[in-house]
Formats: sequence, structure tokens, C-alpha cells
Amino acid sequence: MTAQHPPLLPLLLAGALLFSGSAMAVEAPPASDSQQDVARASDAPLPQDGKPQATKELRQAKSYTVTTAPTEALELAAPKLPDLSGYTAEAVNAKIDRSKKGSATVRRMVQQDALKEFIGGNNRMAEWVTRQRGMPQAIFVEGGYMSLSELSKKVPKQYLSSDANGVYTLRLPLVVAHNASLQIDKDVKELHLSQDRGAFIVNDGKLFITGSNLTGWNEAKKAPATFKKPEEFRPFLLSWGGTETYIVNSKIASFGYNTSKSYGLSISQYTPNMSKQMGRGMPTGWIIGSEFSDMWYGFYCYETQDFVVKDNTYRDNIIYGIDPHDRSRRLVIAGNTVFGTHKKHGIIISREVDDSWIINNKVYENKLSGIVIDRNSVNNLVAYNEVYRNESDGITLYESSNNLLWGNKVVSNDRHGIRLRNSVNIRLYENLAVDNHLVGVYGHIKDLSDTDRDIDLDPFDTKVSMIVVGGQLVSNGSGPLSIDSPLSVELYRVAMLAPTKSSGISFSGILGDKQNEILDLMVRQDKAVLIDPVESQAELQD
Repeated sequence: MTAQHPPLLPLLLAGALLFSGSAMAVEAPPASDSQQDVARASDAPLPQDGKPQATKELRQAKSYTVTTAPTEALELAAPKLPDLSGYTAEAVNAKIDRSKKGSATVRRMVQQDALKEFIGGNNRMAEWVTRQRGMPQAIFVEGGYMSLSELSKKVPKQYLSSDANGVYTLRLPLVVAHNASLQIDKDVKELHLSQDRGAFIVNDGKLFITGSNLTGWNEAKKAPATFKKPEEFRPFLLSWGGTETYIVNSKIASFGYNTSKSYGLSISQYTPNMSKQMGRGMPTGWIIGSEFSDMWYGFYCYETQDFVVKDNTYRDNIIYGIDPHDRSRRLVIAGNTVFGTHKKHGIIISREVDDSWIINNKVYENKLSGIVIDRNSVNNLVAYNEVYRNESDGITLYESSNNLLWGNKVVSNDRHGIRLRNSVNIRLYENLAVDNHLVGVYGHIKDLSDTDRDIDLDPFDTKVSMIVVGGQLVSNGSGPLSIDSPLSVELYRVAMLAPTKSSGISFSGILGDKQNEILDLMVRQDKAVLIDPVESQAELQD
């Protein structure tokens, strides 16, 4: 059953929509729209233009018709959400196998598969030679289960020590081997990873962080290793292919910097050459009820599957709050609060992140967009999120077709409420876009051939189409809806009140050219509206 709404016509009349025989004025987005994109919404290497130069020529070359569309095909049942009730602290505890005790050793980092990323090219080994003042070493947990407090009794105190208050300090890299499990539990009130000595954690087996706090730590200053500059080493946590990672009711802060696999908290398949050698499956795990702050990336994953990120807080992180990446699938990102990202977006999935759920999150006051679906990420559900006061768009889709946005509240964002670029078959159902500075829903195309985008890696088509059913587009600064050069647009049961700076509703793009026809069918006759090019109809007849 679709959600019920108040009668459409009274809402429109309340918004001062007046009909007449003459054409209504078209109010386009501000002329500075594309410049704002480049200055404020760029996600390198994808410089963004709000409106491509080719748009006007394409519009002149196409003639559009407005007709009624059958409503039956537009009526969708509310999407079925995944059952999240089983993702609990108790369920995580049940996964811990303590039957076989592990062992610990300290040995050199060289010739260790799990550490090759950090001792290879680009003088990365020099980082640890300098910080350890000699040939770099790491702690290895192997052969079974061990807690961090047990580990501290197995290795020299200069490498892992604790005080009477349950505060531990790690001064070497720590590796959980493929046949091992490590638990950092509530007995560890806080684990400081020494920035001075180059400490980090690599999980190559199973890692459980349950009720503890992990902090990147500057021992010289006796303070957290707060972010200073992108290239400065800070401790980090990485889980490789074939691993399981579970983080529950914990806090992690001041991790990560701008170097591969060292972003903060990363879940990643091995690099392509290593992946062939290791033969591991995709990594997985759960992060629930935890808090992440002052991270380069709050969460990053690469070729990861069935990972659950649930009921966490991501605040004041540097680049992204949550950033699933290349070829990850069946992710659940649910119930998180993501705010205060300093440089870019709150939540972004990018490059073939498919078949995933972004649901019931609160995403606000981030530097650019709240939620972004990017680079051919398809078959995702973005539903019931509250996305507000972000400094760019509320929800942005770049070159990502076949996605469903349902029941989102997108409010008071500095640019568009929902924005689509080069994306087709985008279904927008029961969304509320209110008081956004520019357009409530904005669709456009852009030719990216002349950018530094790798077209082979990230192909695109300059095509856009959408279906908008139900919901409300209310008091958005430049109008409720705008789309240029679409393959098609379908509208049904959409409530639209006037923008704050105009006494009446005005569409822009091709919708402005057909505004009277659209409103007559959709409002006066309460019918579904189909807008498509004349040539597409001719192709169907052929």
C-alpha cells in the first residue's frame, strides 16, 4: 500500500498556485549554479557542473509531449527492509570462539603478507624505520583466541603496556593472523595507539572490539593524535580479505591519514595481485552502536560484502563519514547519525556498490552532500533517511541508474534537495523535499569526457530519467522540480507548494515549457503525467 496524502489541490491552492490561460513564468536555477558545483561540490577527479553547455542545444533539438500515463504500473508497495533485530552485542559475543588459545610473537615486518602494503614502494617502510628507530617489527597474534589484556602479558612492556586505570598503549603494529582471533573488550578501558612509534592494527583473521575505546595517541603531547594535515601519519585499523570484523558499543577516534589502506577504519580485499595469491573471499562484519570521530574516513570498504553498519555515530570526521567503495555489495547502512564531516560528504557509496540499503539514517551539517550514490552504483534502496542542513545537496546521484529513493526527508540543504546526473530509471517515491535553497528535485546531464575521469574505469551516458510518485516538494528556493533533456519523466500524486521567493510555482528545464499541460493533467485531472521526447515515441511505433 502506498502512503496516503492530503488532497493535492487544496495543498497547491494553499501555496498560492494560480491557473490561467497564459503561460506561467519559468524560474531557472541561479546562473551561478555550475560555479557553485565546481567550488563546493567537487569530488575529484569529477569536477561537477550544474548544467552542461550542451544542455541548451539538446533541448532545442528535442520536442517533448505531455500525455497521461497508466497509474497501475506506478503504484509500488513500500519496500521491504532487512530484519536488523539480530545484529546485537549478544550475537557478536556468540561468534567468539575461545576454545583454542592463541600465541603471540614479535618479529620483523618484512616478508609478511599482511604487511606488504606498508613496507613496499613509495618509501612506506621508511615511516616505520624512522618511528621505531631500527628495522621495523610487529606483534603477531596466531593460532587461536586471545584478548588484548592477555596479549599484554605475552609481549615486552615497551611494546604493549597498561596502567592501573586500564589504559593500554600499543607501540608496534599489531597483526591478527588468519588463523587467530583478537578481542579488545571492556577490560581495556582505552587503547592508545602510539602515533610517535607508528602503531596500527591489521586484522587478517577475526577481530572483536567490544565495549572499549581506541584512540590514535601522541605520546609526546600526552593527547589524542588529532588531525593536522593529510600526509601526517596517524594510527589506523585495516581488515583484509577473508576476515571478519565486529565493533560493538565502542569508540574510535583520531585514526587515519591520506595514504592507501590507512584511511582510519578500512575493510578491504587485498590488492589485485595479492588477492590472486591469497585466494581470500570478501571481508565482512558488523559495526553497531559505536562512535567514530576525527577520522580521515569514518568507515571505508573495498570489495566487501554483507557488512552491517548500524546505529553508530560518525561526527566531525575529515573527508567522509561513511564511504563504501569499489564493488562492495549487499551492505546495510542503517540507523546511523552522520554529521560535521569537514571536507566532503556524510555518506557516499561509489564505484559499483550495488544491492545495498541506506535506511533510517540522520545525515546533517556536512560540508558537501548528505548522501551520495556515485559511479555506476545500482539497485540500491535509499529510504526513510533524514537529510538536512548540508552545505551542498541533500541526496545526490552521479552516473548511477536503477536506484529507488523512498520516504526520505530532505530539508534545508544549501543546494538542491535531490539531484540526479547522468542517471536513468531513478524512482523517487514518497519523498519530502522542503526549504532547500535551489530545486527540490533537479535532474541534468553532463559530458564528462573532457575531465580527468578514467572513462574505461568509470563509464557514463549523458542520459537522465526519473519517476516521481507521491511525497511533497515544498517551498524550495528555485522551484519544486527541474530536469533537462530527459529520456522521460513520469509524475503522479506529487504535492508541490510554492517556493519561498515566488507567489506561484514555476518549473524550469523542459518542464517549464510544458508547465500548463503538466499541471492541468496532474492537478485538475488527478492523472499521472508522462513527459518524453517525440522521437522516443516514434521509435516505439517503429
